[in-house]
Amino acid sequence: MEPFLRSLLQVVAGVSAAWLGLMMIYQMGLSIFGFKRKGKDYQDHDPESRFLVLVPAHNEEKVIGDIVRNLQQMDYPKELYDFYIIADNCTDHTAEEARKLGAKVIETRKESEDSPTGKPIALRKALQSLGDYQNRYDLMMIFDADNLMDTNMFREVNSQYLDKGKPDFIQCYLGAKNKKGVVAWFYYTGYTLTNRFFDLAKHRLGLNVAIGGTGFAMSTAYLYKRGGWTTMSLTEDFEIQVEATLEGRRILWNHYTRVYDEKPTSMRASIRQKIRWGQGHWYVALRNTGKLFRALKNGTIGFGEFMSLLTYMYSLSVYVVTILQLVASLGLAALTPGKPLMNFSLEGLAWGALLFTYSYLFLFYLADWMDNGIRFSVKTLPVMFAGFVANMIVGAFNQVVGLIRCGDQQHWAKTEHAIGAAQTLAGANTIQLPSKAA
Repeated sequence: MEPFLRSLLQVVAGVSAAWLGLMMIYQMGLSIFGFKRKGKDYQDHDPESRFLVLVPAHNEEKVIGDIVRNLQQMDYPKELYDFYIIADNCTDHTAEEARKLGAKVIETRKESEDSPTGKPIALRKALQSLGDYQNRYDLMMIFDADNLMDTNMFREVNSQYLDKGKPDFIQCYLGAKNKKGVVAWFYYTGYTLTNRFFDLAKHRLGLNVAIGGTGFAMSTAYLYKRGGWTTMSLTEDFEIQVEATLEGRRILWNHYTRVYDEKPTSMRASIRQKIRWGQGHWYVALRNTGKLFRALKNGTIGFGEFMSLLTYMYSLSVYVVTILQLVASLGLAALTPGKPLMNFSLEGLAWGALLFTYSYLFLFYLADWMDNGIRFSVKTLPVMFAGFVANMIVGAFNQVVGLIRCGDQQHWAKTEHAIGAAQTLAGANTIQLPSKAA
């Protein structure tokens, strides 16, 4: 029994190490394409595209006024865009507050107490109520109720859409409204880093980028062709990204206009949100792995797109695989007389420190400087380390729980907002990217 167990543990440790190595090499190689500063890769065009904007909102009366005022002040001809607040199963005054400010409101309700709820269902019902949206609009954009956005967003998306042959999707830069505290800071660092060294890098390579759930434009012709909003997982953004990529659709990145999202400030809220993300992500990944390999075999996507999507689909596996590797290593040590359970070499520690410094500290501070004009400060290092350690511990728990629960895609837990209307940014139209960004 012992030889078999030893062999099994060796296989687990070896496969785990190989997978983690592949993920590390891929991400580090990809990051190289985010370094160079470049200008926009599209020409400016006069406003022409017609936008349908949907804002799902469940009990958001405290923040709904901000995004309504923001959308009313967009630098784009008013006759070329309509926005609707989707008051989904609200028990507060979200609909009333939005209407007071002159917004159009679509109210949606559950058919019964046992009916599933959530953003995907609200979007599906809203589109059904709008009828022939595919004839009246060119692009649909979705924002969360707590978002703010740069007032140039529609103008920039319009230009990129027309200049790049009318792609099916355009995802805009994902900014943050808040970064105070360890929890919010870690979200800020993660998005700042991935905006440049993940999504912008992929865009420069001609690969599809990730759809972030807010601040993305989607062709209404494609939306109508797929039967409306049909995604039903807890991560509808990731689901539609995978489906579109497997069909050979294009998803572009826009680094020149931003949507600002409120990040959780408490560990409890973060855990709830990331478990929900984990549930949806694992569900979509496991459900579409076979389709991904078939798409490569059939020539629908190339090898580069295949690797890009495969590594992203299983990015959460890093936490789970790290646990498996640790358990396998401890098991092998326990089966080897005289071998310490924890055996760290100076060379291994040095390599680990180097990888951490490059992939987390260096890339973040560089992205923060290049895109936000914020220079490195030693004062931020303590919260950087605290956020990293907390995420490694809690992140592993979140993804294991998410994997266990991935069969449940019906129960949606809302992330409560900690920032009131008076505490939001003074106005998204006053926030612009530094002129040298990208």
